[in-house]
Amino acid sequence: MINDALEAKTNAVQRRERGVDRILQILEFLQRRGEGIRIGALANALNAPRSSTYTLVNDLTEAGLLEISQEDSRIFFGKRIYLYGLSYIHENSLAKRARMEVDRLARETGETSEFCVLHNGRYTLMHMCVGNRPFRISSAVGVQIPLPWTASGRLLLAGRSRKEIVELIPPEDFVLPDGRRIEINDFLEAIEKARHDGYCLTKGLVDTVAQCLAAPIYDAVGLVEATICLVLPIDLSEGQTGMLRDRLLASSRALSSR
Repeated sequence: MINDALEAKTNAVQRRERGVDRILQILEFLQRRGEGIRIGALANALNAPRSSTYTLVNDLTEAGLLEISQEDSRIFFGKRIYLYGLSYIHENSLAKRARMEVDRLARETGETSEFCVLHNGRYTLMHMCVGNRPFRISSAVGVQIPLPWTASGRLLLAGRSRKEIVELIPPEDFVLPDGRRIEINDFLEAIEKARHDGYCLTKGLVDTVAQCLAAPIYDAVGLVEATICLVLPIDLSEGQTGMLRDRLLASSRALSSR
């Protein structure tokens, strides 16, 4: 009987763990998708049983983590998720300071400024403030972009081995939006150059009229935990780009722990 009880307890724990994993899959999928989806389509996308997906969605909706549109029955993040996010922004020291620095940088330079981290193997935009140029280049907060497409990606991977990088980045992420492919050796060289230089500048990777200038934010042991970036027109002079680089590096030093 003791063995039966232990087995039953183990099975219950495993079921709970699987349930938590499925909940995280749902939340991660909605975050990546960036818009609502019907429950049936969600189950198909996750290759999950419809019955258990309906049950989890209903539980998450009752908890306020998800909401269901009355117009078209699509599910999306609920108010409680928004409040959790606000708590993170207010309580996390780096996130709080980075938001203020990004806003100040955009105000002082007139250029679009961003704060980015590595999440789920992709560049993730945590905060952004647009510049005052008539022609503005910007992305939505929360967007996740393949690391090889970005200047920040080259800094966020600094110090990792070739094996780690290959395992982290799927092959399709090396293909740019226009069909060009970034070769792994070229990418590794760019990572090493960014690590050596202490900043990274990329031109025309995602948008032919834009360049991205990124600087690392170091943690207490000297590892890159985030980046601060400027999204610039590609036709800036070297002198202008150099002045902006120096201003950006001052921001990265102010935010770094080391």
